[in-house]
Amino acid sequence: MAIPDFQSIMLPFMQVLSDEKTWTTKELTEQLAVHFKLSEAERHQLLPSGQQAIFTNRVAWAKTHLKNAGLILNPSRGKVNIADAGLRILNQKPTIINCKVLKQFPSYLKFIGAKKSDDDTVDTSDDADEGEAENTKTPLELIESSFEALHKATAEELLTKLKTCSPAFFERVVVLLLRAMGYGGVTGDGSVTGKSGDGGIDGIIKEDKLGLDVVCIQAKRYSDLSVGRPIVQQFVGSMDFVQANKGVIITTSQFSKDANEFVDRIVGKKIVLIDGPKLADFMIEHNVGISKTKIYELKEVSNDFFDEDEG
Repeated sequence: MAIPDFQSIMLPFMQVLSDEKTWTTKELTEQLAVHFKLSEAERHQLLPSGQQAIFTNRVAWAKTHLKNAGLILNPSRGKVNIADAGLRILNQKPTIINCKVLKQFPSYLKFIGAKKSDDDTVDTSDDADEGEAENTKTPLELIESSFEALHKATAEELLTKLKTCSPAFFERVVVLLLRAMGYGGVTGDGSVTGKSGDGGIDGIIKEDKLGLDVVCIQAKRYSDLSVGRPIVQQFVGSMDFVQANKGVIITTSQFSKDANEFVDRIVGKKIVLIDGPKLADFMIEHNVGISKTKIYELKEVSNDFFDEDEG
């Protein structure tokens, strides 16, 4: 079963609490995972940020919305139980509880900054959410999906610009990127040459002051053509002229299947292939050709700060 959105969690969340006992958030999350028949992989699948499990995050947001509607209570840190208003809702045998249902409660409207309608009736029917498109993502998921969309758009724009720049400029970009990634000597003493003229080697990065360890570079600025095995094979052969056993081929397009298979079979040399999407991702990660526009800082309450049992 797919991981449910946070609104789909609301009714089962309330039903678990209908025993009127106090549950820990951890126990409740585990019980809900059983209810939704989630696999171990689904239970532990992380948000793109890698900071929290998706299901745990969605349970937390279901809890936040239900609490602000006055349907559940937090008697103490990390614990939850049902409120009288929550029991009254469950006694109506609802088939759904979602954000639209919660909008019938003044405290929830205050929480989301909306105005209450003249109709005070709580609609818990199956079609309670029809006619209104409620977002099923948590705020953190919305932020991360928006970030991913912006990242993708930036990557596409980068590749478009790279494909139209001159070959010489592209080669400089590749060298700058590799240096930004830490190649060229940890102390910054590594040097970079221009074209060596050795059969397709566009640059050489010396990883130490004496040049005892070098990385050969080849940059292929293609719009649509794939980089095939012959080009890779020629590059690998050229590395012998400079006594190198490390090489990187970077392209704005992609590598053919036979090129990838050839690299996998090479013995005695380490060759890394970086295609267009990977190139754009690395440039964004290492701020090459990129400028920062805005930084948003997310904060949360520190429960440890409010732990009065600790000195």
